[in-house]
Amino acid sequence: MSSPPSGGPYPHAPAPAGERAAAVDPPTRATGTRTIPGPRVRRAGPLLSWHPYVRAEDLLRRARALRYPALSSALAAFALAGCGVLILRLVHRQTGTTGLLVGLGLALLPLPFVLGALAWLNQTARVPLRHTLFCLAWGACAATTVAILANGWAGDFLIARQGSARGETLLADFATPLIEESAKVAALLMLLLPVRRRLRCHVERTCAVLARRASLPGRRQQQPLRRVRSYRPPEFRPRLRPLPYFRRTPRVRSHTRARSSPRTLSAGVVLGGVTACGFAFTENALYLGRAFTDDQQSRLDSIGLGAAPSLRDFDSTVHTFVLRGLLSPFAHPLFTALAGLGVAISLTTGRRWLARLAAPTGLVLSMAVHGGWNAAAGLGTNGFLLFYAVLMVPCFAALVCFAFWARTRARAFRHRPVSA
Repeated sequence: MSSPPSGGPYPHAPAPAGERAAAVDPPTRATGTRTIPGPRVRRAGPLLSWHPYVRAEDLLRRARALRYPALSSALAAFALAGCGVLILRLVHRQTGTTGLLVGLGLALLPLPFVLGALAWLNQTARVPLRHTLFCLAWGACAATTVAILANGWAGDFLIARQGSARGETLLADFATPLIEESAKVAALLMLLLPVRRRLRCHVERTCAVLARRASLPGRRQQQPLRRVRSYRPPEFRPRLRPLPYFRRTPRVRSHTRARSSPRTLSAGVVLGGVTACGFAFTENALYLGRAFTDDQQSRLDSIGLGAAPSLRDFDSTVHTFVLRGLLSPFAHPLFTALAGLGVAISLTTGRRWLARLAAPTGLVLSMAVHGGWNAAAGLGTNGFLLFYAVLMVPCFAALVCFAFWARTRARAFRHRPVSA
């Protein structure tokens, strides 16, 4: 049986004119011969982008080239949820079910006011909602879990070495601020954790282009090159994640250094304050639930002794709520805002020495103010009120003034002319 004239799926269909001419007189084959079609090669589709013989280095290279923001977000949410379950278990162990519910309800009352003030400041910082939610969850779940466990271990160690009274004093004044502030500031470091290479600054690129053009033959040396400064950022900056609200502001003039804009400073305050809000919420729930449980037990004891129940049986709960919910709802946000401000300055300033010292200085200041706050609680009512009036009120007033300054200066900073 003779074979069809062509190897296509429709052998009797007429071929186009060009193909008909090529079939009549092929340029490379003898007259009377035909081309035998070979096996069809199937290429891998999008569902199978690799084959079993790909080298391991190629697979690793492709894995490094891909980025999975949804996967990383899911892993972070899963880890924070695990920390939340653990912290609920730890708080429930110390307060009981009724104390836990009462503590959560009372700790929730001052939270909207603090978050509302930070949301008002965030209109200048423009921090994304996902970052603020991450910081809030980190402070409420991860930072409190680390603080409770680390404070317990540090308290056992100091009491065993220094005795009961001195160990508790060292724990409250030195160890607790160090542990808690470090755990809260870790939220900002987690946001900067994905290692990505930053683009060179605009000034450095401009200097490189001008120097290259000046070195070409036939061109005269340009005198204004001596006035342009090339800025070399510190070593840690190019290895951090380039967040949009922590970008350096372009210079106003060619002979000046870049400064931290109101947006970057406000972003540091907002991130630190939101993290501290979550931490303060869980801590208030623990202390209020523990106070309510103690008052409830005292009330049951007084009823067993024949005394009539009264509202004075819950004096400890009322005192704790007034102290932590009414007098000092901004205490923890104020502490961590100092550290966040230092981180923002370190990431955006144009001075190398300030970039190296701002973040450690802000962290040390937050620990010092936190330690002074804890120490003032042991000075009695008069000593605590004196410390509150001398240090906490001016610091809070300075933070409010900074918020208003940032809001008023943000518009002027956006429309400020940038030098070439």
